[in-house]
Amino acid sequence: MFTSRVNRTETTKPTKTISSITATRVKRRGAHRAPKSWFAKAVSVVVGTALVGGGSFAATNWIVGLISGSSAQGQSATVSNLTISAVASPSATNLLFPGGNGDAVATITNPNPYPVTVTGVDLPTNTTYAGGFTTSALSVAQTGCSTTISDVIWNFSSATLGSVHTLTTALAVAANASLTVTLTNDASMTLAAPSACTATYFSMPSLTGVVATGGAATATTSPAIDAWTS
Repeated sequence: MFTSRVNRTETTKPTKTISSITATRVKRRGAHRAPKSWFAKAVSVVVGTALVGGGSFAATNWIVGLISGSSAQGQSATVSNLTISAVASPSATNLLFPGGNGDAVATITNPNPYPVTVTGVDLPTNTTYAGGFTTSALSVAQTGCSTTISDVIWNFSSATLGSVHTLTTALAVAANASLTVTLTNDASMTLAAPSACTATYFSMPSLTGVVATGGAATATTSPAIDAWTS
């Protein structure tokens, strides 16, 4: 038996090329993206570098100890002597007269790089006299009122050289600084003082020493008022 074929007319679909198929697949997979800009790449590099650098300071489980005797070097300051000098300001309130006591004003200078606290003074003998001058500048000597006959001495001085007298209040002089102090009634004029010593300014006899220590302290405000009373 013969079977006859019937020719059918079919609509032919367009054939996809290999390149178009590949492109379609890539697109579906999401791999077809725009390349990164140079700015995005730069940020990625910087962030990556920062993370690497930061990790180098992180704590670890490796514990490091210290060798016995590990130390460092220090050095102490030197000690320099104080300077005590006569000054005219503030002016003395209590003035001298035969048989009476008066004020003495001085400046204590501390050249050390740390505070120094003065708690006492060492006095010359009671036969060591002050020199008289015509003005507070202590530059022109007063005739007839010299260190041999003025009879002006430190109060409470004695026949003993270097007798120690304690201040009523300790004086702390700041580092590399000066402190002016009025020593109330610590100058004295004997009854034998000559009349030539009236209206005179006196350069008190040099102290033979001080009782002082160096170290941390709150500085006394200048000008200060102090005294020794025995």
